[in-house]
Amino acid sequence: MSAELLPINAQTPDAEAIRYAAHFLARGCVIGIPTDTLYGLAADPFNLAAVEEIYRVKGRPETRALPILVNSLEQAMTLSRELPQGFLRLAGTFWPGGLTLIVEASHRLPLKVTANTGRIALRWPANAIVTRLIEEFENPITGTSANISGFAACSNAQQVVKQLGERLPLIIDGGESGAALPSTIVELHGESWKIVREGAIAVAEIERILGEAG
Repeated sequence: MSAELLPINAQTPDAEAIRYAAHFLARGCVIGIPTDTLYGLAADPFNLAAVEEIYRVKGRPETRALPILVNSLEQAMTLSRELPQGFLRLAGTFWPGGLTLIVEASHRLPLKVTANTGRIALRWPANAIVTRLIEEFENPITGTSANISGFAACSNAQQVVKQLGERLPLIIDGGESGAALPSTIVELHGESWKIVREGAIAVAEIERILGEAG
């Protein structure tokens, strides 16, 4: 059975449609969502069955921490511990936006979500649909890319349908993401840091902010 396609205006999301989508998350389902970079897979990170379902949908277990989407700096802080100053500088500059930050995870987060690393990848996307969905769900959500492992990432709902339509109950259609690149990923260990992936935000911009901190 193919996924239901739910059109939602990316600028002014309809409250009833957001509420409808949040019910899927509450039932432990994995759904396709737009973000400000590429389309992602949303689920409840505290529901281990839902996390397992993400692995099944993508076609293989994740070997890196599962990205978690938040809608505030405060929410990110509850999911992490001992945040380095670099985190606060980068988040304060680039959030909401295309930057994922990897830090030590809070003990309240299931270890499986961190791929047994004890570390968490956090992002606050600049996308009204995601922000409202997290608000309605009253919890952060996962945000791993909406594609079968090894296949191209998706920039619109139709591409998600083509790849994952038979594996998902619902895909939110928020139109073209308008982005050709995924988020930039920075891993932080105390005062040290490294670029895991360059994407929407240039490495030079990361270096500039962290250089100012130094």
